[in-house]
Amino acid sequence: MQSAYELAHILREQWDSIEQSVKNKTLNTWQLRTLSALSKCRTAALGGHVDGCTSCGSLRISYNSCRNRHCPKCQGNEREAWIQAREKELLPVAYFHVVFTLPSELNSLCMQYPKIMYASLFDAAWDTINTFSKDEKHLGATTGMISILHTWGQQLTLHPHLHCIIPAGGLTKQKQWKHCKTKGNYLFPVKALSVVYRAKYIHHLRKHVVQHNATAENKIVLPQIIIDACFKKQWVVFAKKPFSGVSSVVEYLGRYTHKVAISNHRILAIDKVNDTITFKYKDYKENGRKEELTLNSMEFIRRFSLHILPKAFVRIRHFGILSSTSKTKAIDRIRKLLPKQKIKKSKPKAIPYNPLQCKCCKKETMILLMNFDQRGPPKQWHSRNKLIIQNLMMN
Repeated sequence: MQSAYELAHILREQWDSIEQSVKNKTLNTWQLRTLSALSKCRTAALGGHVDGCTSCGSLRISYNSCRNRHCPKCQGNEREAWIQAREKELLPVAYFHVVFTLPSELNSLCMQYPKIMYASLFDAAWDTINTFSKDEKHLGATTGMISILHTWGQQLTLHPHLHCIIPAGGLTKQKQWKHCKTKGNYLFPVKALSVVYRAKYIHHLRKHVVQHNATAENKIVLPQIIIDACFKKQWVVFAKKPFSGVSSVVEYLGRYTHKVAISNHRILAIDKVNDTITFKYKDYKENGRKEELTLNSMEFIRRFSLHILPKAFVRIRHFGILSSTSKTKAIDRIRKLLPKQKIKKSKPKAIPYNPLQCKCCKKETMILLMNFDQRGPPKQWHSRNKLIIQNLMMN
């Protein structure tokens, strides 16, 4: 069901102010490019194409998608394809859900050096898990991890954290599967994880530090006052109980992998008179109670832009026995060692768009007849393409 209000509507309405924000350096040029793509998604500005059905002869004109990973309208098909690929790699074991969060004291650095800050978050989280898993006291084997970066809170504030799923066990040096020692109740002690995670993150961050102005791509200025504040604060590592089954892991993946900072259905109102945006959110301090928040339009856009990731930055990463270099051999090995478990395939939350299916006859017989640019389809496009599709049907 299409939302009454969309992020693209807000961006198009505020475009002059957005361009001015770049001049004022409130937004950067990469954020501008991303917002531009989102504002043009499925409009004439990106061009389009004409398809025809070789079964019933109906014609369909479609505007192109921006395919940007930050776009609320472009994630459905990508999410389903990713989930299906991950389903083939699931192990017949329990999985844990662990969340690594950066303290708010680092938010200013995250806005200034997002690539370094978020890459260090991935590295520190895996180093922490890997350290505990290889320790004989905790597991004594190499485990794996799928981690997904989220940078937002429910009110679109900056809240960088990693959602990780980790199997309850790992492969020993002798290539044997070893189950988690805690009888499946928890993965590793959370308090101990938090202390090690904090030290690991600061360690990775210090690799990029310079003493004065950071001009190199992989260098940052790290004030001592921020380091001191970080060590005074207890960092948050949240470990949930293991998933109830492998199918629950797939459901989790579907919810978290291709999320964007805000979906269109959360936008409740666009008030052009008062220049405000109202959206709904969950207040987790009040047990997830649903609330509404109204922001100035440009403040809403500024908050959304905080979550536009650096160019080419990978926000879903695999580690250990689940990494791209290891998982094929490791997964085959583990499946031979463990009893087989039937994995229930997940049902899509929404039916993915099928470009081959005709809306009239419901058959997968749509073919491309014509592409057009931002000027739109040529005159007499309907009669011209109608003749083409009729000739194809006759043949």
